[in-house]
Amino acid sequence: MMKKLIAQIEKGKPFFEKLSRNIYLRAIRDGFISAMPVILFSSLFLLIAFVPNVFGFKWDKEMEGILMKPYNYTMGLVALLVAGTTAKSLTDSYNRKLESTNQINFISTMLASICGFLFLAADPAKEGGFLNAFLGTKGLLTAFISAFITVIVYNFFIKRDITIKMPKEVPPNISQVFKDIFPFSAVILILYGIDLTIRATIKTNVAEAVLKVFEPLFTAANGWIGITIIFGAFALFWFVGIHGPSIVEPAIAAITYANIEANFKLIQAGEHANNVITSGTQMFIVTMGGTGATLVVPFMFMWVAKSKRNRAIGRASVVPTFFGVNEPILFGAPLVLNPVFFIPFVLTPIVNVWIFKFFVDVLGMNSFSVNLPWTTPAPLGIVMGTQFALLSFVLAVVLIVVDIIIYYPFLKVYDNEILEEEAGIKESNSELQDKVAANFDTKKADAILASHSNKGTETKADLTNNIKEQTNVLVLCAGGGTSGLLANALNKAAEEFNVPVKAAAGGYGAHMDIMKDYQLIILAPQVASNYEDIKQDTDKLGIKLVKTQGVEYINLTRDGQAALAFVQKQFED
Repeated sequence: MMKKLIAQIEKGKPFFEKLSRNIYLRAIRDGFISAMPVILFSSLFLLIAFVPNVFGFKWDKEMEGILMKPYNYTMGLVALLVAGTTAKSLTDSYNRKLESTNQINFISTMLASICGFLFLAADPAKEGGFLNAFLGTKGLLTAFISAFITVIVYNFFIKRDITIKMPKEVPPNISQVFKDIFPFSAVILILYGIDLTIRATIKTNVAEAVLKVFEPLFTAANGWIGITIIFGAFALFWFVGIHGPSIVEPAIAAITYANIEANFKLIQAGEHANNVITSGTQMFIVTMGGTGATLVVPFMFMWVAKSKRNRAIGRASVVPTFFGVNEPILFGAPLVLNPVFFIPFVLTPIVNVWIFKFFVDVLGMNSFSVNLPWTTPAPLGIVMGTQFALLSFVLAVVLIVVDIIIYYPFLKVYDNEILEEEAGIKESNSELQDKVAANFDTKKADAILASHSNKGTETKADLTNNIKEQTNVLVLCAGGGTSGLLANALNKAAEEFNVPVKAAAGGYGAHMDIMKDYQLIILAPQVASNYEDIKQDTDKLGIKLVKTQGVEYINLTRDGQAALAFVQKQFED
């Protein structure tokens, strides 16, 4: 029955994979990634300014104003910034379809999008300047609208070569200015026209009008059914081999960050911060320990399982999973595409968010009001993200206990299966292994056991050094966490064997401007589906590109010498 259900879900995989590669969803996601330093920086000052209140200490108003200025001048303008970064990301996608000699100038689209956003979201202040009510998180949806219209208009003009052409003798930087005049002017006039129309009909700016349109949707999303569908989709998609966050995150990005700020303002006003859908909810409640809420799973594999293989997988996975990097346990067990784990993998995140909503709605706990890095260990993220609310400590413990209870019976069933395989009573489930390999580009999960338990005894990879000049390697994953594991292994091995290789880690989407400084780009399994897109960019720059398989990638992160040999192989003639 379970296998039939999974098979039915898999039938929709081609559609959802196509959706996950949609250039507009990707632009939203990558636009947020580019703005993340601003978001995290601002939250630091929020913590400094108001966490001491929990312990009975309050800054005086002057000092509070000093501490909050960095927040107001960064997070308070985040929509303005995202209008630019989203336009930049979308420009990169459109440029892949244009001739290399006739590209859209991303600097110009960023400027046009930012200026156009001001027309849609900013109101003039009586004493001069702009009112910033919609320049922060309230204006994020409008920022996306501005970015999309901007790049679409630019593409129309540049693709048809509707520009002011200058003589060949004119320097390229001067010619570019004139080339951008027509599309820039068209963008501003179109967005200004929209602004005038909305103000004349609805008597408000576009940003407020957009919020009113989406308000019923936001309200429904915060309800029990809404959070079930939204956060259940993360795990459901990923279980069948689709990178769920690529689809779901862009759809809820605006509301998650808007709710963080709304919750903060509610707390400052002495009211209950009851907005459940936030970035913190996603990172530390729903995906605590990674998609599937797998924080407890490696510990259970390590301490509860009886099979040698599962205990080894637990030991190999526990540290990265603790920091939200759970690919080792996903592919090593495997959890994904494994009928035994379908119910807990999808149900646990849903139950977690139900419990969180109960704590917020019924027990009166404040929801998340601070943005934190996604690699923050989930229990700490829950406590810090809710400004050390007393109930947050209880919540963290309850979630861990409940998650153990949900996963335990399924883990025991699976562990018994592996014990029978180890005892030779039954054959290894090659069908499951083949399905995981087909959907996640992985090999047999047993490779993790070989790489982890045989350290010091395994045959070392052949290391014939064919790299004589300085070679830079960029490892890309979804958010920059998993890629760091391989980059670190490469750097350590390169130093040990005196090979001129330097590796860096990054998140897919934030790589466009730095690619030119690298000779090789390695795609982690989560972003391997983007291979054809990025290959268009690497081919233009003469950069080598390679994608990795799931378990293969994990093995490389654990064997620096093998990782170095893997890099050297890419440069063989």
